[in-house]
Amino acid sequence: MIIKVCGMRDAENIRELEALGADWMGMIFWPHSRRYVAQCPSYLPGSLKKVGVFVDADEDYIRRYAKACQLDIIQLHGHEPPALATALRPLTVIKAFSIASVEDLQQTKPYEGVADYFLFDTKGKLAGGNGQKFDWSLLHHYHGQTPFLLSGGIGPEDAESLRAFHHPMWAGIDLNSRFETEPGLKDITKLREFTKQLRS
Repeated sequence: MIIKVCGMRDAENIRELEALGADWMGMIFWPHSRRYVAQCPSYLPGSLKKVGVFVDADEDYIRRYAKACQLDIIQLHGHEPPALATALRPLTVIKAFSIASVEDLQQTKPYEGVADYFLFDTKGKLAGGNGQKFDWSLLHHYHGQTPFLLSGGIGPEDAESLRAFHHPMWAGIDLNSRFETEPGLKDITKLREFTKQLRS
């Protein structure tokens, strides 16, 4: 299972996350986020896949940060058209969707065969980072062929629920606000314990 920890920006915190054994590290390049990364952190890990999160940004803006911050993966977290995902090749692309009902899963269809991964997040006031879970059972109605990451308010207490969740296209989880001491700074002790429970 892929463990992606998003909203990273502090160099020492990133070093600690790398030592923890997470798989992907997310940096948010959306100016309205409390975890906004205005410039690349002074330390960029080699063993973690680096994910850049963008919201309705144009291709030039995305490519500029992709090059400067050595991004491996681009996460499109707004209302980006499928053509943008195609244009960003050969970078790996995640397309995020806000989910509150079965009908919301219909949004994924134009991106089948275009995005490498989907990310299912909770529909809320913000594009992401709302800290709330949606009803995971809705995903039993997802019959697409694109693997997905589960996101939205996953916290330290959810390891057992995640171990009980099953879906043939489920590839991993996205962790953020529920593991923070403050926006953009992760509690490594909580992440370590959670990861141990999840992978035991």
